[in-house]
Amino acid sequence: MVNNFVRVQLKPGREKPVVHGHPWIFAGAVSRVEGQTEPGTVVDVMSASGEWLARGLIHPAAALLVRIYTRNRKEQLDESFFEARIDAAVSLRERLFKGLSETTNAYRLVYSEADGLSGLIVDRYADVLSVQVGSAALVSRLDGMVRKLKSRTGVERVWVRAEADAVAREGLVLPEPDGAIPEVVRIREQGMLFDVDVGSGQKTGYFLDQRDNRRRVAAYAAGRRVLSAYCYTGSFEVHAAAAGATEIIGVDRSEPAIQRARLHHEINKTGISVDYRQGDVAATLRRFRDEGRNFDLIILDPPRFVASRVQMEKGLRGYKDVNLLAMKLLSPGGVLATFSCSGLVSMDHFKRMVGWSSVDAGRTVRIIEQLGQPPDHPVLSTFPESEYLKGLICIVE
Repeated sequence: MVNNFVRVQLKPGREKPVVHGHPWIFAGAVSRVEGQTEPGTVVDVMSASGEWLARGLIHPAAALLVRIYTRNRKEQLDESFFEARIDAAVSLRERLFKGLSETTNAYRLVYSEADGLSGLIVDRYADVLSVQVGSAALVSRLDGMVRKLKSRTGVERVWVRAEADAVAREGLVLPEPDGAIPEVVRIREQGMLFDVDVGSGQKTGYFLDQRDNRRRVAAYAAGRRVLSAYCYTGSFEVHAAAAGATEIIGVDRSEPAIQRARLHHEINKTGISVDYRQGDVAATLRRFRDEGRNFDLIILDPPRFVASRVQMEKGLRGYKDVNLLAMKLLSPGGVLATFSCSGLVSMDHFKRMVGWSSVDAGRTVRIIEQLGQPPDHPVLSTFPESEYLKGLICIVE
């Protein structure tokens, strides 16, 4: 039955993305909203001609006006609906990680739109769940979803945090937590040990999306001098050390992250020379260039340089700057592992940027591997924005 109280009617010609499965409706695509709304009100999405298209949750003050959750008009967005979506997401991860708990006990349980739960991310770190809320429209449903997560996983320690972008974009405010921030949680990642600060670390505390890529990059580390830029808490370097790197330098702006990176080498007993430096990455790379330094393997894992389309040109210049510098610092035949986590930067964009960098650096660069997200970060085929992580492993002559 169609909700007769709150409807969102689209402008003529703006229904195509909805019909094709995209889960977002921006305010500019809407001609009118019928009924009283507040963040989290259930709305029916109608075409300009009055045809029912989908059902979602509205945030009347946000540019991203409606998040769509179902295209089945018989489904109601009640507590049982969200519980079923959580159950399906957790079931998928149980299949993906079956039998791996002895080597890997940290992975993504819920990935927002890709799991039909727009605005919700849940990561499991051993016996703690880190829940990140990206929309004020979900706040009133949080208690029920957290109860379901606890009962479905058997995990009782849950920390809920707001996505930084949503705080800025929607003014998202979460209720005060019932308990204290969980202590730092020690996880296993492919046999390595890492400490995760789920209370104040970046994203949900750790970069789970690079788990498989750390292993792939480490395959090139044996016998090489490694420079890891934007190293955060040192996960790439620990894997590289275990694979046989002879020397490692890590650079990051955050001194607390660097302190934890040093700790990670201690607890994993890597036993090689590791030099961590706090500072601006681009400035550090330029200083290394001026000093005549060179390396055999350079890892570039920067933060998101492009957060909106208006930032595209500036962001690509930022990527080009650090990649060009890295190419100049590599010894002949050296390996560049370069990444982008900007969802708006496509793999084609990224490859072109690497090409521009190679020309300006005067180096021949060949791409030998293309990398992306692990399977616990699935890509929704109708939502290209869910494919945000790109990586290239290159040989630089």
